[in-house]
Amino acid sequence: MGHGQRGDGDGGGIRVASPVGRWVVFTTVLGSTMAMLDSTVINVALPRIGEDLDTDLAALQWTVNAYMLTLAGLILLGGALGDRYGRRRVFVIGVVWFAAASLLCGIAPNAGVLIAARALQGVGGALLTPGSLALIQASFHPDDRARAVGLWSGLGGVGAAIGPFVGGWLVDGPGWRWVFLLNLPLAALCVPVALRHVPESRDPRAHGSFDVLGAALGALALGGVTFALIEAPGQGASPSVIGAAVGGVLLGVAFVRVEARRANPMLPLSIFASRLFTAVNVVTLCVYAALGGFFFLSAIQLQVVAGYSALGAGAALLPTTVLMLLFSASAGDLGRRIGPRIPLTAGPLLAAAGMLLMLRVGPGAGVSSYVTDVLPAVLVLGVGLVILVAPLTATVLAAVDAERAGLASGINNAAARAAGLLAVAALPLLAGMGPEAYRDAGQFAETFRRAMPMCAGALVLGAVIAWATVRTPPKAARPACAVHCGAVAPPLEPVRGARDVSEREAG
Repeated sequence: MGHGQRGDGDGGGIRVASPVGRWVVFTTVLGSTMAMLDSTVINVALPRIGEDLDTDLAALQWTVNAYMLTLAGLILLGGALGDRYGRRRVFVIGVVWFAAASLLCGIAPNAGVLIAARALQGVGGALLTPGSLALIQASFHPDDRARAVGLWSGLGGVGAAIGPFVGGWLVDGPGWRWVFLLNLPLAALCVPVALRHVPESRDPRAHGSFDVLGAALGALALGGVTFALIEAPGQGASPSVIGAAVGGVLLGVAFVRVEARRANPMLPLSIFASRLFTAVNVVTLCVYAALGGFFFLSAIQLQVVAGYSALGAGAALLPTTVLMLLFSASAGDLGRRIGPRIPLTAGPLLAAAGMLLMLRVGPGAGVSSYVTDVLPAVLVLGVGLVILVAPLTATVLAAVDAERAGLASGINNAAARAAGLLAVAALPLLAGMGPEAYRDAGQFAETFRRAMPMCAGALVLGAVIAWATVRTPPKAARPACAVHCGAVAPPLEPVRGARDVSEREAG
């Protein structure tokens, strides 16, 4: 039997040191880690998926982006559903949905089924991801919330660190399908623990209709533009490509108009009245577009061009995650002392330098030259992200009033995922990658050399915008997640005071 239901106004009373507290941390970490691992290890599996299913580069782009598209488009709606109908209920539905979609991914007979299953995975991720940290904040005693969030963040960081090893080992061993099938036993463990030990909570102030129209318009707009960018190299300026591009833009305009007029919009445009909030989200778009493109292309470059195994490619990028795991909290403290302007300028510039150093990885590179060719790049990139991520998150939260901090964090998360989605779609087109580029080491290496300066350029643009527009916010804010969220996306929830700690994104 599950614990009793509570509204936000009642507050949580669970202690971290209690058996129930440990179970709550365990199941929320397990659920969020499922979604996070699939978004990180998929890049390592792409060359093997393409070979096994005999697909072109566009299908591999869709394998990544189908998941990101539904996740980015529905994640704010997922948080609102949890507020209304119960966060544990929506979290559990999300885990079950995610596992069922993972099974479909694992048995997919062709690329079309795999892409459709990845889109369904994104729907599950949009249901379970917002609820993970919200459950912790709503369940624990006010005195224990910071510690519980720290455990959630730290354990999730460990999961992010071992993810490339597990993913690479599965791809090289039993096969890429097990990257998805591994989610089934994890879900089978997560769901009964959640039902038995995690208390239900909801926001009694959540009212009004859900902005389903806004969510649909946003997702369709992203989908239209993404389709045009991915299919353009193979189809050229065909009617379907032009139509998708124009349709995506028009749907984006319709999305903005609908959100401006609705009483309870998914994305209230008034939040962008904060100049600092708007500026930091533009920086977020630049940073996460660069990161999305970098991790997508680098995993293929290491395998197809440099000759790494899937496990080797995953492990090669590991120092970036380790540096964030060890030092992001300290960087967050530094950012609070000196203000966000310098970290948000220096961090992207260092990350850009790391991406340019990846140009040393070419056809002549190999595992034996890892220390000279790959390690300097991932270390410099990692240092840049360490300096950048925690102050970025803190500034987003400090740029708005406390009661809108959850909404601000959710918008920033969606912006980061949308930026990565569009980068994965656009970079191969901009770099001149043909549909079969990933099968030819020479061709891929040539286009990789054109793509990395573009990623670095996006980071430099972000640094210039930060230097020109970002100033110290009027109040201090503490980042919710200074560890494992960073390389994937910003956190969904802030750490707030006892009174409003469990408010959610949707207002």
